[in-house]
Amino acid sequence: MDKNSVTELVQRYIAMWNETEDRVRRDLIDHLFTPNGTYTDPMVVADGTAAIDEYIGASQKNFTGMLFTFDTVLTHHDAVHFSWQVGTTGGVPAVSGFDVAWLEGGRIRRLCGFFIGT
Repeated sequence: MDKNSVTELVQRYIAMWNETEDRVRRDLIDHLFTPNGTYTDPMVVADGTAAIDEYIGASQKNFTGMLFTFDTVLTHHDAVHFSWQVGTTGGVPAVSGFDVAWLEGGRIRRLCGFFIGT
């Protein structure tokens, strides 16, 4: 994938985290992740899109009124790295971190998230 396509994928991934409408979020997940995709961070190992959706829906309760944003996207071969933060608009981020994802056919096959300062 080219850098612009990967950046667009990251934008949709961040939009997924900000989407509170269950059906819309699930549709985003189904289009972003391969059917057997995995999401891992310090709190969870979620295998498959249903488990990923369940985790994100539950996690959003901790971020009410906050938005996820992202910074620099780095990519090579089938891997992408980007930093992110979540917080109120114009405020200090409540949590920040970075994700590393491995892509397959333009979708996320495996993603590992890391929290900074936790």
